Amino acid sequence: MSDQPTTGMQKRSMARYSWLAALSALAAFAAVYVTLGRPDNQGVPGSTTETPAPSPKSGNPLTTGAMTTFVFKPQPESLPDIQFLNGNGAETSLASLRGKVVLLNVWATWCAPCREEMPALDKLQAELGSDKFQVVALAVDKSGIAGAKKFLGDIKAEKLEAFADPTAKEGTRLKVIGMPTTILIDAQGREIGRLIGPAHWDSPEAKKLIEAQL
Repeated sequence: MSDQPTTGMQKRSMARYSWLAALSALAAFAAVYVTLGRPDNQGVPGSTTETPAPSPKSGNPLTTGAMTTFVFKPQPESLPDIQFLNGNGAETSLASLRGKVVLLNVWATWCAPCREEMPALDKLQAELGSDKFQVVALAVDKSGIAGAKKFLGDIKAEKLEAFADPTAKEGTRLKVIGMPTTILIDAQGREIGRLIGPAHWDSPEAKKLIEAQL
């Protein structure tokens, strides 16, 4: 008889601890989910991926309007010298573009958002393309140059040259995790920043972002 109150208290204590453990596990899961689920192009407050405030010294334009989700690197970062094919089917590389500011758009023929934004990239090339700036639309796609050319022809892109990586591996070297991904590269071949997802690249905000690097 004297053992029953003690046993009851033990059961209540065990139930309380189990409840607290479950809450703790749930909280831990939520924390991990929020961290992993945050879009990469929005940055984590306080982290090195957060878009820094623009300043006259850095020359970074404001990330507003159509460029709200563009993320600047704290400092320009080197990129791997990826290899791909040009419109003639000849091998070329990122290094061959040194001396130009490059807007490298990584896309695929099966990517619906890529089709959505490509006309804007064509307009951007038409307006700002020069010996100092080029839009490079790189199809990371096993259909190769033939597939890239057909795609650009279908959407009536007149100013974009076809580029393709038929191995579909160079996107991994660029740490591309979704398509389209657009990387702004300075004349020294370093990444200034990137935007994940489609964007209005013919918008005034996009043009300001490009012109600030020229």
